[in-house]
Amino acid sequence: MKKKNIERSAVLQQKAVKHGRAVKRDRLDRKYSRGRIQGRRAWSGFKIALATCVAAVFAFLFLMPIVLTISNSFMSGAEISANYGSVFATSDSGGRVYVAEKVNLKFIPDMVSFSQYATVLFRSPEYLLKFWNSVILVGPIVAFQLLVASLASFGFTRYRGRLREIIFFTYIILMLMPYQVTLVPNYLVSDWLNILDTKWAIWLPGIFSPFAVFLLTKFMRRIPTSTIEAAQIDGAGEWQIYRRICMPLCRGALCSAAILVFIDYWNMVEQPLILMRDEEMHPLSVFLSKINEGEIGLAFAVATIYMVPTLLVFLYGEEYLVDGITSQGGIKG
Repeated sequence: MKKKNIERSAVLQQKAVKHGRAVKRDRLDRKYSRGRIQGRRAWSGFKIALATCVAAVFAFLFLMPIVLTISNSFMSGAEISANYGSVFATSDSGGRVYVAEKVNLKFIPDMVSFSQYATVLFRSPEYLLKFWNSVILVGPIVAFQLLVASLASFGFTRYRGRLREIIFFTYIILMLMPYQVTLVPNYLVSDWLNILDTKWAIWLPGIFSPFAVFLLTKFMRRIPTSTIEAAQIDGAGEWQIYRRICMPLCRGALCSAAILVFIDYWNMVEQPLILMRDEEMHPLSVFLSKINEGEIGLAFAVATIYMVPTLLVFLYGEEYLVDGITSQGGIKG
C-alpha cells in the first residue's frame, strides 16, 4: 500500500512538472507572439509615417508654385521688382542678363497690397476681355462635346458590327495622337470651310474630339444588358433608354469627362495661335505669355485669377471625378 502511494505521488509529480513546463512554454509562446505582433505594428507604423512624410514633401513641392503665385500677387510692384527684377532684366541689346545673384523667393509679403488686382480688374479691361474670351471658347466646347460624345457612345454601345469596331478603333488612334499632329489638317479644313480667324475654328475640332467618346463608351458598355432588356420589355424605345437609363448611370463619367475637357481646353495655347490671327480674340492662356517684364506683378495677379475657375471646377467635381473613375457603368465595382 505504501509502495502504491509512493508510485502515485511520483506520477503526480511528473504530471505537475510536465504541466509546469507546458504552462511555461505557453507563456513564452504568447510572449514571443506578442512581441512579433508589436514588432509588426511598429514596422507598419514606421512605413506609414515614412510614406506620409514622402507624400508631404512631394505635395509641398507641387503646391509651392501655386502658393508662391497667390502670395506674390498681393505684393506691391516695388517689392516684386526687388525680389525678381534680376530674373527679367535685359541688356542694352535686348538680350537676357546672366543672373549672378540669388533670387529672393518670398511666400509672405512685407505689406499686403491689392494694387495688382485693382489694375487688372478696373484699370486694364483687356485682361478681363481675355478672361471672357477663354470662357466663351471653352464653355461651348465642354457642353457640346459631352452631347455629341454621349450620343456617339450610345451608338457604339447599342449597335454591333465590324464597321462599328473600325470606327471606334479610328477614334482610339485619333485620341492617342497629340494635337500638334492634327494641327495642320485642322488648319486646312478650317481654311476650306472659311472659318479661320473665327471662334468656329476652335469650337468644331473641340466639339468633335474623340476623348469623351472613348471614355463614355467604356462606361456605357459596363451597363448590365439585363437592365436595358428589362426596359425594352416594358416598352422603352432607344431614346428613352438613352435618356432614362444610360445618362443617369453615366452621370459620374459625364462629370469626369467635363472636368478633364474643361481643364484641357482652358489651358490651350497652340489652337488660338495658329487658327486665330486676331489677338483680340485670343484667350487669357495665350495673353499670359505676352506680359512683359515691366508687369511682373500683374502677371502674378492675372495668373491667380486664371487659376480660380480650374481650382473651383476641380474642387467642386472631385467627388464626381473619383466616382466616375471607380464606378462601372454607374454601379460600383
